[in-house]
Amino acid sequence: MNAFTPHALLSAPPHGWQASLDLRVERRGGRSALTRRQHQGPLRVQKALYPEGDGVCQVLLLHPPAGIAGGDELRITLAVGRGAHAQITTPGAGKWYRSDGATAHQTIHLDVADGAVLEWLPQEAIVFDRALALTTTTVTLAPGGKAIGWDIVCLGRTARGERFDTGRFRQRLRLQRPGGAPLWRESLDLQGADAAMASAVGLGGHTVFGTLWIAGRQPDAALNEALRDIACDDGLTSGVTALPDATVVRVLAHSTQAARRHLEAAWATARRHLLGLSALTPRIWST
Repeated sequence: MNAFTPHALLSAPPHGWQASLDLRVERRGGRSALTRRQHQGPLRVQKALYPEGDGVCQVLLLHPPAGIAGGDELRITLAVGRGAHAQITTPGAGKWYRSDGATAHQTIHLDVADGAVLEWLPQEAIVFDRALALTTTTVTLAPGGKAIGWDIVCLGRTARGERFDTGRFRQRLRLQRPGGAPLWRESLDLQGADAAMASAVGLGGHTVFGTLWIAGRQPDAALNEALRDIACDDGLTSGVTALPDATVVRVLAHSTQAARRHLEAAWATARRHLLGLSALTPRIWST
């Protein structure tokens, strides 16, 4: 299947797409190489890119149908081997389409070896009204591994005036050691028009929320101060939580652009502190 096939030409099976993508990035000499990319169904990798040189392997995940519909089951696994550095992103926003009653599932497993680096930076996900979605992301980080990742969600197609009034969005984020010992866990279960969407102890009326996590280095005062000093756009709320084994940045916003700007600044700050690298924004984000 061509990665750029228009959505209108794709015909999903009657019970939804069953798709999987299995990737591995390893250190080969001085290069972080994409050594495995096995796929089934409409999940693809176009190619590995090296905008920062051989040390960082940038991978674009492609989902030709452009969105996840009721009954779809997508599974992504990635292993980053010792000494390798993988940066994963997507060419555009993800979409959770409205459902006729079946739940759509996305399961992501990310394994980071000792001495490996992972940057998990998908673009935002838009949850359509009447969507039924369950997404689970599990990051297994070996001692000595380092990882930065984010997740940005927009409830409803706000540019069209659509609200998330009906449906259900469930999200599970897990950061753990090999064997399952938890470093950080979080779960979200939102019903359309849930009181938590308007509550001051929930989303406070914001339609966009995002989380950035940093792991592989003990939280320190310099990093926390730098993250808290990032300027907030009008209407955006942010917070920083320093846990024993992870640092978490959260944002609430009324637009994906505001949330993205803040989390990109947090990513640049984290990259400098955790990896000693300046942030080079992926070109695909500007197209």
